[in-house]
Amino acid sequence: MGSIFGEQLKISIFGESHGTAIGVTIDGLPAGFSISTDRLHAFMGRRRGGQNAFSTPRAEADLPEFLSGIQNEKTTGAPLCAIIHNQNTRSGDYAPFADTPRPSHADFTAIRKWQGSSDLRGGGHFSGRLTAPLCVAGGIALQILEHHGIFVGAHLASVGTALDEPFPIFPDAALFSSIAAKPFPTISDSAASEMQAQILAAREERDSVGGTIECAAIGLPVGLGEPMFDGIENRLAQVIFGIPAVKALEFGGGFALSEMRGSQANDPFTYNENGEIVTKTNNSGGIQGGITNGMPIRLRVGIKPTPSIGRPQQTVSIEKHENTTIEIGGRHDPCIAQRAVPVVEAAVACVLLDTLLSNGK
Repeated sequence: MGSIFGEQLKISIFGESHGTAIGVTIDGLPAGFSISTDRLHAFMGRRRGGQNAFSTPRAEADLPEFLSGIQNEKTTGAPLCAIIHNQNTRSGDYAPFADTPRPSHADFTAIRKWQGSSDLRGGGHFSGRLTAPLCVAGGIALQILEHHGIFVGAHLASVGTALDEPFPIFPDAALFSSIAAKPFPTISDSAASEMQAQILAAREERDSVGGTIECAAIGLPVGLGEPMFDGIENRLAQVIFGIPAVKALEFGGGFALSEMRGSQANDPFTYNENGEIVTKTNNSGGIQGGITNGMPIRLRVGIKPTPSIGRPQQTVSIEKHENTTIEIGGRHDPCIAQRAVPVVEAAVACVLLDTLLSNGK
């Protein structure tokens, strides 16, 4: 099962949503870096459910227990292993789905691929619950990146038809911190209110709604990445598409570039006040030819609506070989996108740290 990624920094995610525990192993972390567990717990708290009406009622502490790799809040250089115990599970809610797979979930594909042996409780290994150990790895990577002057931040760019304002061309670490400190991760508070209204409306109607996340990384040197198949976009895409519910990804101007002429899409070079070469626009998203150009990396991620909804949906009974309908109960997010903001940050941070280490930084 392909739940491992990285070159110099190898990260493996393990566990299932309703199993004893979920966790992560990280091999290749440099020794001697100070890791604040308080900051890591705060970062983990941003993706936790059960905190408001906009997310699942399932409340888990999500405090990682380190089995190796950290001593006295410093990395030891040995492989790091952390686990998170699952405590608030209700596995009975998922018993019917072995026969009547939920539309747009991985139930059907998992049943067919593993001949009924897969764990479907809570979505098993496909669950968004597995983003918690990814956030452990990402929260550690973010702290190490800061030693190199590199910062990663994200915000909820849209929910349904409600839009937040975009990042400026040169976002800074203070903006990232201010968004992270908010209970709802937007730049504009009025946009947050509009998004929350759409989420609550979807929940009231036993439905769900999707959204988009804009992420940026600043402080990167020129020259990271390789052409063709090992570019920064390629490496980021591999991990970002490992986040459950991600269905779209664009860098810089993305799909909008296809509607432009070259004179509009090109990023003109100029010298800034410090004598550094920058571009006046950032339609390239900080990456050209798969290689960082020194501008902020800028990307947007599309998150689909939560497929577990309370409305009647058509499915099949595998045992009876007939069409049927289901109404999904249990505890589910009316919108996954708001909790996925730190997850996208985590994924980007892991890839950037791996790339730095692979380049001998």
